[in-house]
Amino acid sequence: MTDPDTLARNRYLAIVASRPVAAAGAVFGLVLLSRGISIGQKILGTAIVISAMIVMAVVPAALARRWRTPPEG
Repeated sequence: MTDPDTLARNRYLAIVASRPVAAAGAVFGLVLLSRGISIGQKILGTAIVISAMIVMAVVPAALARRWRTPPEG
């Protein structure tokens, strides 16, 4: 069985790591958007940027809500 402190640390790191990963995806989408030659590449870059922004906003909050400590009482 894992130690509760180790489990809490790993969960915290997962929450914190989700934002830079999404930011890297957004940067990749911007590069694809700016260097895309065809309209398909530009649409794909736009879709990647939009989805990365949504992931950056939703995933950390969802993980924090899911792993919240239950209230004592």
